[in-house]
Amino acid sequence: MPKTGLWHAYRLRWKRRRFLFRIWRKRKELSLSTDRTAQISPDAILAFSTVRNEIVRLPHFLAYYRKLGINHFLFVDNGSDDGTAAFLAEQPDVSLWTTTHSYRLSRFGMDWLGWLQWQYGNKHWCLTVDADELLTYPECENRDLRALTSWLDERGEASFGALLLELYPKGPLQSATYVPGDDPTKTLGWFDPDNYRNQVHPYYHNLWIQGGVRERVFFANEPARAPTLNKTPLVRWSWRYVYVSSTHQILPTRLHDVFDLEGDSKVSGALLHTKFLPIVGAKSAEELTRGQHFQNTALYQDYHRRLTENPDLWHEGSCRYEGPAQLVELGLMSKGRWV
Repeated sequence: MPKTGLWHAYRLRWKRRRFLFRIWRKRKELSLSTDRTAQISPDAILAFSTVRNEIVRLPHFLAYYRKLGINHFLFVDNGSDDGTAAFLAEQPDVSLWTTTHSYRLSRFGMDWLGWLQWQYGNKHWCLTVDADELLTYPECENRDLRALTSWLDERGEASFGALLLELYPKGPLQSATYVPGDDPTKTLGWFDPDNYRNQVHPYYHNLWIQGGVRERVFFANEPARAPTLNKTPLVRWSWRYVYVSSTHQILPTRLHDVFDLEGDSKVSGALLHTKFLPIVGAKSAEELTRGQHFQNTALYQDYHRRLTENPDLWHEGSCRYEGPAQLVELGLMSKGRWV
């Protein structure tokens, strides 16, 4: 039963204030490396991301989001040693901060990004994504983020929701091939089309979605512990806002009104999750040592261990990815009144 009432609203307000204070304290963990924020115009659409050793993904990531309409990128590099920071510092539309502090103790990077959003995001449309997330939405091939955010502004909507849609290859993960700069959806051409479920989160009142390939393969025995797939990655930002857990939850909770299961009034998108490139085994092995992406539970340690064993995620129910229109037809995102 979702918690409601004045006392619950009061507790959420104080939680948001505590997070904002935490963000203010964590600012000291960031060092400014490359500052191009003077380029940010009043109507710029901004992207925020924390990265570590993502040199393989970043060329396509930047090209994809530039084409989609991002005007400026604000990155936090968390101790990369593969050339990621140097690559980002050379990009003409990137501002870069660095830190070697704990990713886990920064609420998985959200404290660091929260400070940048506080400083630079106010009144801007802000997209917060990981390097392995590519936002798609109905008609995105023809209508960029400027068109989408203008439409949301006209309707008085300050947030936009998306399902994390996990893509994977056919065959063992490390047998796939990928060249940096290529479209990763060509390598990761498959997804689970229909094994999703949702409920209202009892505390934050957002639509809580689980399922997909990671639940099917890695969390079948404990589906309640499977990764959360609902996200609110695109927000008309205010310095008073704060993400709680990645972009799965945000405060104030009114920003969670991004999915419409009863009618057809909301447009929603999908974040194409490119986690399962051939490098995933090496990254998982590193995470087992670093322990920065999970709370060191046996369940998630086993998940990363199994990824190092080169599994095949494909099964007979897998569906080949064809594009945004396909995801609308499958009900994995909604066109609402947008098109």
